[in-house]
Amino acid sequence: MVRSFSTIDECTIEHYWFQYGYPPPKSGQSWRSELLCVFLFSKGTKPSEIHKQIAETYGEGAMSRSRVYQWCTWFGEGRTSLGDEPKSGRPKTSTNEENTTRVDELIRCDRRMKIREIALKLEISKSTVHETVHDTLGYRKVSARWVPKMLTEDHKLQRVEISQRLLQRCQQDNGDEDTTHIGVGPGGDFQANNNLFDNLITGDETWVHLNTQRQSATP
Repeated sequence: MVRSFSTIDECTIEHYWFQYGYPPPKSGQSWRSELLCVFLFSKGTKPSEIHKQIAETYGEGAMSRSRVYQWCTWFGEGRTSLGDEPKSGRPKTSTNEENTTRVDELIRCDRRMKIREIALKLEISKSTVHETVHDTLGYRKVSARWVPKMLTEDHKLQRVEISQRLLQRCQQDNGDEDTTHIGVGPGGDFQANNNLFDNLITGDETWVHLNTQRQSATP
C-alpha cells in the first residue's frame, strides 16, 4: 500500500530514497511532481485535482494529465517507488553486433522482407532495424528487394569464378586454348562455335533473384 504522510515536508526526497533504497536524482523537477502526486494520492485526492495542484505548484508543464493518471494507476496497484524501476531482460532497442547479425541473416534468407516484419520477428524497434539495415549493413531497396550497396569480397570472387568458367567454356567450344578464334561477324556480333554467346544474358547492374513473389515496394 501507499504510505500516508501528514504533510509534504515529512516525505522529503532524501527520506523517501533512503526508505526504499533509491539514490537521489541528479537534477530536474520531475521527482518533485511525482512525490507530490503520491502524497496527494495517499490522501485520497482525485487524479484531476492532483494534476491541478501540481500545475499550480510547479507550473503547467511539470506533469501532464495523462502522466498523473498513469502514476495514480501505478500507486493504486501497490507501487511505492518513484523514478524508473529496474528493467530485466536484454535491451531491445540498441544496435549491437548480435542484432546486426540477426538482421543480416533474415535479409539474406528473404531479401523481400520488410522493416516491420524484421522488427516483429526479432522483437526490436523499427527504428533500430532501419538504422541497422541502412547505416550498419549498407543495404538499399531495389525493386522491393534488399541488395548491398557495395560488392563484398564474396561477390567479387563469385564474379571471377563465373568469368573463368565462361572463358573455359568458350575455349572448349573453339577446340583449343586460344581465344583469338572468337571474332566479330559481319553484323557486328560475336561469333563462337556452338553459339555460346546465345546462352548468355547481359545487363546493366541488374540483380536477379530466384524468388519472384510480388510484394509491395514499401518497407
